[in-house]
Amino acid sequence: MFKKQQIIFKFLVIFFITISTSNAELLKPNSNIKPSEVVKIQLLGLQNNNKVFNDSGIEQTWNFAHPMNKQATGPLDRFKAMLKSNNYQMMLNHISHTITQVRGGDDWVQFEVIILDKEKIYHKFNWQVEKFIEDGPLKDCWLTTMVSSPESLGSSI
Repeated sequence: MFKKQQIIFKFLVIFFITISTSNAELLKPNSNIKPSEVVKIQLLGLQNNNKVFNDSGIEQTWNFAHPMNKQATGPLDRFKAMLKSNNYQMMLNHISHTITQVRGGDDWVQFEVIILDKEKIYHKFNWQVEKFIEDGPLKDCWLTTMVSSPESLGSSI
């Protein structure tokens, strides 16, 4: 019986270390991350959605969503379902992306994002980030406030 308890204990230790290591690999907002880097972090996460753990890319994207955006699209399980829906699933495990700043001000920046999906079809999005100005741990962090519906740009072939 004692041997069985040791095996279960070792399994639980490895399980919790794996979970904490996986979650530790996700980046968190901080005031040193520039607006374009926020978008890049989110897109790289979505491009490699299951690389760290299942849906890690979606969770990485969620980490950089503005609280207003989280309120409209959350909780996290609902956000995951939204990204897996027909409207946004082309973002998951996409082939490549480009990010171009199109306009902005002191506390907001809008980017044009073009994604080449797994089916080799291009999609364009407007992606907006804003500087969080309220006190607290997110103060002065750039966070995503809006991602438009995709506009199909056609096949790459």
